Amino acid sequence: MSKTVSAITGLVTLILVCTASYIWLDRPVTDFFLDLQESMLYRIFKQITRLGESQWYLAGGLLLWLFYRKKDPLNAGGGLLLLSSVALSGIVAYTLKSLLGRARPRLYDHHQIYGFDFFHLEYAWQSFPSGHSATAIGAASAMALIFPRYKIFFYIVGVSVAASRIILAQHWLSDVIAGSILGLATTILLYNKYFRKTMYDKPF
Repeated sequence: MSKTVSAITGLVTLILVCTASYIWLDRPVTDFFLDLQESMLYRIFKQITRLGESQWYLAGGLLLWLFYRKKDPLNAGGGLLLLSSVALSGIVAYTLKSLLGRARPRLYDHHQIYGFDFFHLEYAWQSFPSGHSATAIGAASAMALIFPRYKIFFYIVGVSVAASRIILAQHWLSDVIAGSILGLATTILLYNKYFRKTMYDKPF
């Protein structure tokens, strides 16, 4: 199967999964977690979700590159991969959010607004896809390539951050699925196209 066919198949699958979640899962899952707003689970994941803020990875990637650029091409390339993956996925996520204008769960909770209203710059209408999820999974994938010994740990953290957006009722399930795939796909694309030869010279 060619890369183009694989990419199209993956995109169609993602659209179908997100559509199914939009119709059948998003609201019941969010309703469940809206009832847990004062729970210990909520308080724990309110801290975990901070790990999905992009500035940590942008700064970390830059520092890795600066520190290793003259003595370790693998880690220097990894730093640039981390920086570029988080930056690119963030730009794509923000662009899609603004174009698609999906109401966040808070609008649903307070005003029973659910769905899309295209071309919105307001935060309350920028739910799809989840930027925190894109950052967390993209960064986890990049860190797994830089430090493969700890890849399970990085993915656990990434998935936990992505899950936090649902648990905190900041995003719908389909937002998180789409954001996570965006982050992973961005890292895979950048690694295979620009960083593979300077890191491991094997496909992701």
